[in-house]
Amino acid sequence: MISGIAFIQDIKMFSSAPKEARDVLIPRDKELFYSARTIGWVLMIFSILMILGSLAIAIWDGFRSEFTFWQFFTRLVIMFSTYKIYDMIFFDYFLLVKFHFFQHYYPEIESVFESRKYGFNIKSQLLKLFVVFPILSALVAWICTLLK
Repeated sequence: MISGIAFIQDIKMFSSAPKEARDVLIPRDKELFYSARTIGWVLMIFSILMILGSLAIAIWDGFRSEFTFWQFFTRLVIMFSTYKIYDMIFFDYFLLVKFHFFQHYYPEIESVFESRKYGFNIKSQLLKLFVVFPILSALVAWICTLLK
């Protein structure tokens, strides 16, 4: 999020933002500073690799420790849930609502977020936390137990 908002500044990065916020966004053709977009893409790729790396290490350690389905499932659901809860608290609440991070770079959306007590897409966030991530954890745990 920080990479996309502060450095890359491409409206395509805001697909999860509410429609009313996307409607008022003004495209930023000029970089914030020289090579800001390059720095943003490097940071984004690095963060994606860190997430995938932690997942790979968790799965590899599960194979090494001869985990059962339930052990794989528990580890994965804890990892995914921790990730999502951090995302909901830090990004959606603190950065968007409390510190107005998004509004700093895109002041035109200030009116959209004025009355919000929480970020946006809470239903989507909770759906991922309580439905999507447990199902994904079960699927990956099942595949891992088939492969061992």
